[in-house]
Amino acid sequence: MNKLKSVCVYCGSNFNGDVQLRKAIKELAETLVRQEIRLVYGGGSVGVMGVLANDVLELGGLVTGVIPQFLMDKEVGHKGVTEMLITENMHQRKQKMADLSDGFVILPGGFGTLEEFFEVLTWLQLGLHNKPIGVLNVNGFYDPLFAQMEMMVQSKFLKPANRDLVFNEADAETLIDKMDNFSAIPDEVWFRERNLI
Repeated sequence: MNKLKSVCVYCGSNFNGDVQLRKAIKELAETLVRQEIRLVYGGGSVGVMGVLANDVLELGGLVTGVIPQFLMDKEVGHKGVTEMLITENMHQRKQKMADLSDGFVILPGGFGTLEEFFEVLTWLQLGLHNKPIGVLNVNGFYDPLFAQMEMMVQSKFLKPANRDLVFNEADAETLIDKMDNFSAIPDEVWFRERNLI
């Protein structure tokens, strides 16, 4: 029985047409629908967001979009999702998406995707939630980011235990399975001890 009933996916509002990324999106959609996990996402009809939402809907899955009013006004909101929640601003949008989700998946994207990723990761490190976070690392897209995290560990700005809070997988089903069995054990002594060895 899945602990994950809904998963928030952070991803790009652009789509570059990459064949491997397109395949990964489809596999993630199939995994979510097969395991009866609701997709929670940013509510857009464009980019990777729109492709993923369409795939889940076409497979008969449930999709909740969360979008601020100003983006609805720009007509980028998806018209066919199961449920659309409209917020006043971006902060409320992110909070609502987090509240509705049992875990977080990160697909390729830009600044916004990284900002959302690091926010929920920081919240996990601080013990503000205990939900799993997984990066679907399509074709090594996030390899440089994980190399940067390793540099943070080596430079003693980040504890290995906290770096290891993030799943890094290239396969959607493997990622979701690992997330479903996640137990958060952040190392919280960072604020009591300055020694990061």
